[in-house]
Amino acid sequence: MNGQNRADIHIGANVKIVLKKNQPTGKLTEGVVARILTNSSHHPHGIKVMLDDGQVGRVQEII
Repeated sequence: MNGQNRADIHIGANVKIVLKKNQPTGKLTEGVVARILTNSSHHPHGIKVMLDDGQVGRVQEII
């Protein structure tokens, strides 16, 4: 599942995100969602979340 729909993502979900600094390379970081930062129900580049370790990025894949 991709991370473009807010309804698909919930706190505690395991996801792969792309950090801002890794957007050119597309390197993914895996973690657990602590907060959902995007308010809109859909975002074409992925819903922005904060992981439990404090990293912020856009969801590319829901595990």
